[in-house]
Amino acid sequence: MIVPPYYELPPSGYGGVEQVCAELVDALVARGNEVTLFGAGSKTGTAANFVSTVRELQSDRLGHSLPELVHLARADRLIEDDTFDVVHDHTTVGPLAAAQRRVPTVVTVHNSPDGELGEYLRGIDRAVALVAISYSQRRVGAGLPWAATVHNGLATDVESKFVPSDGPVLWLGRFASDKGPDLAIEACRASGVELVLAGKATEPSERRYLDETVRPMLGPDVELLVNPGRARCWELLLAARCLLMPIRWEEPFGMVMLEAMACGTPVVALKRGAVPEVVRHGVTGMICEDPAELPAAIEQVRQLDPYVCAEHVRTSFSPDLMASRYERIYHRWKHAMPQTELRAHDGRVNRAVPELLPTTTGS
Repeated sequence: MIVPPYYELPPSGYGGVEQVCAELVDALVARGNEVTLFGAGSKTGTAANFVSTVRELQSDRLGHSLPELVHLARADRLIEDDTFDVVHDHTTVGPLAAAQRRVPTVVTVHNSPDGELGEYLRGIDRAVALVAISYSQRRVGAGLPWAATVHNGLATDVESKFVPSDGPVLWLGRFASDKGPDLAIEACRASGVELVLAGKATEPSERRYLDETVRPMLGPDVELLVNPGRARCWELLLAARCLLMPIRWEEPFGMVMLEAMACGTPVVALKRGAVPEVVRHGVTGMICEDPAELPAAIEQVRQLDPYVCAEHVRTSFSPDLMASRYERIYHRWKHAMPQTELRAHDGRVNRAVPELLPTTTGS
């Protein structure tokens, strides 16, 4: 398992990819697999055998390609000793080097595969198994050689409430226009409820958006929390009457929705990205077509049963279910090697990939 070198597993604060990877590693080990985790830092909180490629976490260089390139180069030198059956890569630059390995590689695409990322993924060797985390993500990346779709999983060993909360509405995410914190403020003001804005603002673009757009909109009805720790985020999720997701982009998944529902907190969201795949409208949350519908949805969501929200995560998005889906892909890709070489239209050598049935969590 190769993860980006920016945060440890599990993350102590922000780190959606790292949280998913931590859940997957522990579920795979619990199912009897031996997992070696290549990451950064000095420790891991997972059950994997941990190999560090760099002693210091590279979080202050998030978004730079060189830390990942050095991380991958060091990991690949250890992977090429033929002691591994399959490599599962969660980095951005890793898939480019995967074709050089003698070990089959599975890659989970965690970001939206449009624009430059989509162009980059179209050039990846066909022997690499690209896995989507939602059908929405696959639609955005139409034409990419997807091998399967596996929804993310989340352990539900968290505190969950039994009755709806009268607490404030919670917005939790990165401070960026795509995440809609400004829409959250407007919706809560229209419905007359208090709002907690809790978000990540470590990158220059995030800090700029926070200062230029969000702070001028603040008032006594909005509490701002910048870069809260993970424990504090869980407290906020448990206390909230609902999680508000007024996103303006095609969110590939949205782990925060699982985290909220696992606490018994319903979700109010705009119908973008994977929201309809994660939230059951009228059961575990309210899905709106337009921002104007959000205030009414905030009122209606208090009628939903917290137990049903938590049970939805337990049955449809468990780490064990996620791990079992990935095991199917690992076995297919392992037994597909060595693979037949095919000549691509541009003259490059591509290797044939095995056919895989669509793989989902069944939700």
